[in-house]
Amino acid sequence: MTNDSLPREERLAVGMAHLGVQHVARALSGDEPPALAPNAELRHVGRSEPRWDAVDKVTGAAIYTVDVQLPGMLFAAVLRSPLAHARIRVLDLAPAREEPGVRAVVAMVDRPAHGHMATVRYVGQPLAAVAAQTPESAQAALDRIRIELEPLPSVLDLDSAMKPEAAALYRQDEAAGIPSVGFPFVPDLPLAGNVRGPVRQAHGDLNDGFAAAQCVVEGTFFTQVQTHCCLEPHAIVAAWGDDGVEVWMSTQFTAGVRAQIAEAFELPLSRVRVRAKAVGGGFGSKSQLGLYGKTAVALSRLARAPVRLVYRRDEELMDSGNRPSSKQHLRIGARLDGKLTAIALQAWGSAGVAQGAGVGGIAMALYDCPNRESLQFDVFTNTSPSTAMRGPGNTQGAFALEQSIDALAEKLAMDPVALRDVIDLSAVRREERRLGAQKVGWEHRRSPGSDQGLIKRGIGMAQSLWPANVQINSACELRLWRDGSVELLSSVQEIGTGIGTLLKQVVAEELGLQPSAIDVRLGDTEFPSGPPSYGSRTSASITPPARTAAWQIKRSLLNAVASHWGVDPQALTLQDGWVHCTDGSRPRMAWSEAAATLRTDRISAVASRSDDYAGFRTCHGDAAIALNDLGGVQFAQVCVDTQTGIIQVERVVAVHDCGRPINPLQIESQIHGGVLMGISYALLEERILDPHTGWMMNANFVDYKCIGAGALPDIEVVVLENYQGLSATDAYGVAEPANIATAAAVANAVYNATGVRMHALPMTPALVLQALHDAGRSVP
Repeated sequence: MTNDSLPREERLAVGMAHLGVQHVARALSGDEPPALAPNAELRHVGRSEPRWDAVDKVTGAAIYTVDVQLPGMLFAAVLRSPLAHARIRVLDLAPAREEPGVRAVVAMVDRPAHGHMATVRYVGQPLAAVAAQTPESAQAALDRIRIELEPLPSVLDLDSAMKPEAAALYRQDEAAGIPSVGFPFVPDLPLAGNVRGPVRQAHGDLNDGFAAAQCVVEGTFFTQVQTHCCLEPHAIVAAWGDDGVEVWMSTQFTAGVRAQIAEAFELPLSRVRVRAKAVGGGFGSKSQLGLYGKTAVALSRLARAPVRLVYRRDEELMDSGNRPSSKQHLRIGARLDGKLTAIALQAWGSAGVAQGAGVGGIAMALYDCPNRESLQFDVFTNTSPSTAMRGPGNTQGAFALEQSIDALAEKLAMDPVALRDVIDLSAVRREERRLGAQKVGWEHRRSPGSDQGLIKRGIGMAQSLWPANVQINSACELRLWRDGSVELLSSVQEIGTGIGTLLKQVVAEELGLQPSAIDVRLGDTEFPSGPPSYGSRTSASITPPARTAAWQIKRSLLNAVASHWGVDPQALTLQDGWVHCTDGSRPRMAWSEAAATLRTDRISAVASRSDDYAGFRTCHGDAAIALNDLGGVQFAQVCVDTQTGIIQVERVVAVHDCGRPINPLQIESQIHGGVLMGISYALLEERILDPHTGWMMNANFVDYKCIGAGALPDIEVVVLENYQGLSATDAYGVAEPANIATAAAVANAVYNATGVRMHALPMTPALVLQALHDAGRSVP
């Protein structure tokens, strides 16, 4: 055991375990624990453990925000715009205040004053909110608000909004105030009508690249608006008091919400407490406080009582965020040996009234190409604002890129996997392709459209790319009590991914205990600040400090035992709940007896996320990107009924890496979720608006189609054990990559089955039949 705090050099494992691990020397600070052995040598890390909160969730014992009940709690309701575009002539809140039981009323837009009239820009835009003693009185008060709107022309879809004659959502002097909800975002870009941009990324010379090309493919692809569908809707309970404000919220980032409340209401951080015990799903839309959260706090401050604001399902689907639509034109040039010479991407995306509807950087970064250019435009429409959504940008981008790469392979008479072996420099993805192809039976894949009969089967594949995100501002506290109990505390929230289980395993491994012996307390900003649960960064950010804190506690405990025994602490080890003296001079001591040797009732260690041992690729504020990438390769087998146009995904093989796998069972579960979300995006999900009014026509779970149990394919997951030697646990995320490649893999499989390329999502039966008809492949 190391017993000093001096910097030292450690040799850490690197490489894929099944191919043979090498070691690399890294300089570690004295506060970092020794190198963690490969999983094969560990007892708890790398083992499948059941989820720590599974029993509570399946029995209904878990406490969600919607379950929080406080004495004197009021119920909030929101008045929303019925028009897609209008000026507010009158917004009179006074009648609402006269409704019995009403305690607070606030405007959520600028109210008309001195000739100024605010503008509403989409159906469902919040206008005002009420807090009352019952939900019924809150709704009655909303009905009494007097509002007069002056209708304005509206544009609801991307193509219409791009026309020069289209009604503009924003004036030039309003451009700086357009909300940003995603990437890429660059300030001060030109605004022409409803089109803002482009954001340009370029390398090399496109003209030279296409001049050198011996083969060129190009195509235009369209993706739809996909709406967030968290089972627990957006929910908050805010309680303003003399000492500050306490909030319970269904959120992906308790510490971030605390900071936003503190800033918005000019409170010190120490006077804001945010809690999230259980969260019923969050895929990007619960990353921020949001206007609804700020409104609940404002109502509570005004009423001096707790206020509960929970979205109805139609509000959730209509105005909690969505994945932007896109139109992408991609042109790729290559030599006859497959080497890429040029990639040119033009993309237009609509995040509704917001900006940040890009299609990510996957086209510019996944493959080796000396000449590339990306031009991405935001297009504003009178629709609700988008938010980040699992694999934002790259999911849309992969649909176009990976189909184009397959089209290039066909034109070059190359196998799609073999072409990627030429143009993809990643050794990890090369291995993932090899393993995936072997599992799915790629060698039996037939040529496109060659399957006989009305029911056609095909196999396709596609790849993911996502940065390995790390949140520097991530910490936890580990407490050891004199009775032997162990607690881990962090504000990191459990949104259903099982981070609590991983923390138990990591701490148990270091302390020589069973994971069940570790009490994990999460989701409370009274604890050290944890990372957000978005962008595939949670495991990478919080498991290293958890192990570091456990190692520090272990040192303190063994020092106490060594003092009690009068031996050198270097001679002591922890294993299976016992302290062992390696020289055999003492009998083993039980964990509880060892804890009783502490001088005080409790000791604790607080550890925060250190920099990766080899540094970061980039670091801005609290957000860093590791040197390694995340990614994966997915293969899909589909069945296409050419009479009905129905596509059935029969099988998916998903091969991924996330550094060191801490809990394979949970990783498989998360990849299953990403695959199913991707199939749902590929085949079913689509926001449908009334083209005349802008109202969402399928704002419920009957009409908004998501994948169900009857359509689940066989999913085979392969997780690489891929050591990086970069942190105390070497664990990274996996949530985004599992979603990114899925739709593209399904589309490539459909092409393999039918010989007809699908250029738009979702691939509905009607769209499939139309594509077959256009290609002259309709069933007579």
